Amino acid sequence: MSVKTPEKHQFGSDTSKLLQLMIHSLYSNKEIFLRELVSNASDAADKLRFKALSAPELYESDGDLRVRLSFDSDAGTLTVSDNGIGMSRDDVIANLGTIAKSGTEEFLKQLNEDQSKDSNLIGQFGVGFYSAFIVADKVTVCTRAAGLAADEAVQWESTGEGEYTLEPISKAERGTEITLHLKDDEKEFLNDWRLREVIGKYSDHIGIPVEMWTQEKDEEGNETGEGKWEQVNKAQALWTRAKSDISADEYKEFYKHVSHDFAEPLTWSHNRVEGKNDYTSLLYIPSKAPWDLYNREHKHGLKLYVQRVFIMDDASQFMPSYLRFVRGLIDSNDLPLNVSREILQDNKITQSLRGACTKRVLSMLEKLAKNDAEKYQTFWREFGLVMKEGPAEDFSNKEKIAGLLRFASTHEDSAEQTVSLADYVSRMKEEQDKIYYITADSYNAAKHSPHLEQFKAKGIEVILMYDRIDEWLMSYLTEFDGKSFQAITKADLDLSQFDDEEAKAEREETEKAFASVIERVKSHLGERVKDVRTTFKLSGTPAVVVTDQFEMGTQMAKLLEAAGQQAPDVKYIFELNPEHDLVKRMADESDEQKFGTWVEMLLGQAMLAEKGSMDDPSDFLASVNQLLTKV
Repeated sequence: MSVKTPEKHQFGSDTSKLLQLMIHSLYSNKEIFLRELVSNASDAADKLRFKALSAPELYESDGDLRVRLSFDSDAGTLTVSDNGIGMSRDDVIANLGTIAKSGTEEFLKQLNEDQSKDSNLIGQFGVGFYSAFIVADKVTVCTRAAGLAADEAVQWESTGEGEYTLEPISKAERGTEITLHLKDDEKEFLNDWRLREVIGKYSDHIGIPVEMWTQEKDEEGNETGEGKWEQVNKAQALWTRAKSDISADEYKEFYKHVSHDFAEPLTWSHNRVEGKNDYTSLLYIPSKAPWDLYNREHKHGLKLYVQRVFIMDDASQFMPSYLRFVRGLIDSNDLPLNVSREILQDNKITQSLRGACTKRVLSMLEKLAKNDAEKYQTFWREFGLVMKEGPAEDFSNKEKIAGLLRFASTHEDSAEQTVSLADYVSRMKEEQDKIYYITADSYNAAKHSPHLEQFKAKGIEVILMYDRIDEWLMSYLTEFDGKSFQAITKADLDLSQFDDEEAKAEREETEKAFASVIERVKSHLGERVKDVRTTFKLSGTPAVVVTDQFEMGTQMAKLLEAAGQQAPDVKYIFELNPEHDLVKRMADESDEQKFGTWVEMLLGQAMLAEKGSMDDPSDFLASVNQLLTKV
């Protein structure tokens, strides 16, 4: 190779900091660097195979794709090379000059917060190549993109100390050659047996041969000076093998390859389907959420293969957005080899495969919830919020999704979301025909809401919802198992079926006697409230505010405001508890000015309990102060 003048380039400040952390802080499981480099080489081969569908000349004279490992004990170097797609000078700067372009800051934050996570974070942020610096004090990359001339190759080199060099070189073969100058205490990887062990452990499933140079020996066991490249992996795409021939460990390792996640998956499903659509799917549920889970615009989806030829990463058309955490692949025999994202968008085969994969994932989750509640709770803690997007996005599977949701409730004295809707229905009272729930800003706000008082008194379970998305969720989730949902903060709430006739008669008499007080309150408040009513659902609270059934609720208004949208003014109904001492004190007040002060104080209390804030707290405080001075 002819070498010309090198150019020096600086890494960005975050990149330098990240390299130092990786070099000096990530100690566990060092051998993962080799898995990452071999996995990247395999991806390069996949990309060449795909591009060559429309440009077969990219294969040049060598169409047999492979990865090769060799080492030089005297020089202390380990080399990983491939004859895949390779990189141009611009590709090298983009891919090797910048680490985890969109995720560096988040990576640093998580690594600083808990360094025990160390190597588990590497793959999640697209920094797998840089794991080479865990074992090497210098890394040299020689690469030429397929289709470029031999003298358009480039050499990248760095010691991981804040800068790298670029040199134009000549390289006869397309592809990439990575040479690691190993640290003195990492020479264990200059060993034929050790490398074979790592390849067998992590890269057996790679769909192209991984080869190592083997020295030939004579009958006495002495090296003859001759050698050959020997394949050391099975080189058969894992998903094409029979399920009975694949061990759980092999499935787990393939997950780490396909997802670049170092944690093991919670569960997986491998299926071969023949009939109307002919395809194979291998789908995984991760155990840990990626850092960008809540970025709905970030690329997600399955790897797409057509007739075992890699077509694209992140084919989102096969998985709805609320299942964007699912990893894996789909290999179709029915799609054309030159399929594009645009063709996929409206393709009937795509829509059919999307429906089948969605049902498969939901079935996996149902099985997990049924057979391993602890694992399912792990899943829910990581992905529960995005699952709550499901009923709005996937009407056809709404009932299945609803069955997978988990909430807190008054049945459990815990903020942990462990209660399923099926659990709730199984505990419903005989005369109960609705699923009762409340939405609030926090678990404690929901748990101590005055709206719960009559439910506690009657022993009726209420689902406590405190995630910001819950109010939006309930606008799409209207029933489950034939039971409709009822927000306990709505004016149409009716629990009369739980009362005996004597109690109903007593309440009717009280309501008639209290009618004149209600009119006085209406007269004082005028248009500030939608209505004033008597309520018997409270015990320790004098008053609450509620909304009509079809009026926007408080939590939805807050959700819109948080999203920067203008929320309409909510007109509340003011409900008074005629049996509370403060309300009786107000009712007995003949002076209209003092009566009005009582009304303002009680309304302010109710608004504060409902909204957590008020438009004009000074009026409320003035009312409270006036009443306190008279006590």
